[in-house]
Amino acid sequence: MELGSILHFLQDKTILITGATGFLAKVLLEKILRVQPNVKKLYLLLRAADAKSATHRLHSEIIAKDLFRILKEKVGVNFNSFISKKLTLVPGDISREDLGIEDTILREEIYDQTDVIINLAATTNFDERYDISLGLNTFGVKYVINFAKKCGKLEVLVHVSTAYVCGEGEEEGLILEKPYHLGDSLNGVSGLDINAEDKVVREKLTELRQLGATETEIKEVMKDLGISRAKLYGWPNTYVFTKAMGEMLVEQLKGNLSVVIIRPTIVTSTLKEPFPGWAEGVRTIDSLAVAYGKGKLTCFLGDLKAIIDAVRIPADMVVNAILVAMVAHANHPSDDVIYNVGSSVRKPLRYSNLQDYGLRYFTAKPWINKDGRPVKVGKVTVLNNMDSFRRYMFIRYLVVLKGLELANTAFCQYFQGTYLNLNRKIQIVMRLVDLYKPYLFFRAAFDDMNTEKLRMAAREGGVERDLFYFDPEVIDWDDYFLNIHLPGVVKYIFKVSEGCVRVCEEQQLLNMFQKL
Repeated sequence: MELGSILHFLQDKTILITGATGFLAKVLLEKILRVQPNVKKLYLLLRAADAKSATHRLHSEIIAKDLFRILKEKVGVNFNSFISKKLTLVPGDISREDLGIEDTILREEIYDQTDVIINLAATTNFDERYDISLGLNTFGVKYVINFAKKCGKLEVLVHVSTAYVCGEGEEEGLILEKPYHLGDSLNGVSGLDINAEDKVVREKLTELRQLGATETEIKEVMKDLGISRAKLYGWPNTYVFTKAMGEMLVEQLKGNLSVVIIRPTIVTSTLKEPFPGWAEGVRTIDSLAVAYGKGKLTCFLGDLKAIIDAVRIPADMVVNAILVAMVAHANHPSDDVIYNVGSSVRKPLRYSNLQDYGLRYFTAKPWINKDGRPVKVGKVTVLNNMDSFRRYMFIRYLVVLKGLELANTAFCQYFQGTYLNLNRKIQIVMRLVDLYKPYLFFRAAFDDMNTEKLRMAAREGGVERDLFYFDPEVIDWDDYFLNIHLPGVVKYIFKVSEGCVRVCEEQQLLNMFQKL
């Protein structure tokens, strides 16, 4: 594997980025524009009805973010004209043929000019509607590959997947950087057929509509269908199941294309660039910090000895890995080019470390409540297995629920509202625990031998290592959590979460031990 200058490669290149409003895509976009302003053009595929809607999304969801502050300072008063020159917005939809690009002139232009495609589009909800997740995470990959084959100049396609296509990881050991092929399953259940899954979805939707089901009822059935189909074949949730099927389509359809699959663990705040600690969106580990720092997390379900690869790979390191892999494999088609981007092998950290960081940080710098008083934090009760969780739920909530049920019957449904509300919340908690259990007790580690070979090639080649670092061994976890990540969570997520109307599932899960 030979590598040269990443900056030289990016110069005069035209790149199509899908999923452009996502967290990782924004970090990637900012990085390219900042380090190589002589990139020719970046096509940004945005889910939008038209150019006007796409422009609104660009300004409100991308360049308005603090992430672009350093770039704005660097470019100065010419920032708007710079953005207009470098970025071309592409209204579209990855779940449709030709990526849903209706403008035929623009579509042909992209076919003619694109050198690189980076596919970051996905839905990451663990129990997304099966029809939506299948459309984006699975068939979206098919449409991206079909599109790529029409790009006459294309040098490489980078498909960003997830390390958790591996399944549950309950057993200790290494999860290898190996591909999934059409028909694979984790349960030993034969016959996984992606087209058959699409047929299952379409038939169920037709059935529901013929029965006059409401949109809410259809949504719930589709969510349940995704979970059941995932578990049938050995995957714990709809997200990782549909992402795994997407990888199967890559292997089946790529032909002579040069394709790289990047599998990051769950991405967290930036380590260095464009500045330390930028974060966006309430992610699983950040939900923990929000709930704990605000004094709302009294218990935690999980194995304190488990390696927390679910939380720790800084976004800028993932972006650097994408860019280096892109250059390494441009115009070099080969089989099974897969890179795990995580830290569980080279820089392991455990949940017990995370517990200690939270206590130290929020003791030294407590969150100030609306009434002006600091929130006092302490060690939380840890339920380190499912049996202890079930006992906790039984003693604290299920006994109360049973008592309410009896009282409700005895007093002619007087407590009906209270009973239904408590029962609903308990069911939400149980569903979310079932969804997240595989990651709370994840014991395996992600092998990164391919990624290490890529790092070695970067060290030996002409790569600008100070700009495109992605070796987790350089991370000082004490410094990262206490001086970078947790301050970033407080700055970019705590205050945002104060005004959130819709509580995301991760927040619901991690607040589950509050008073129901």
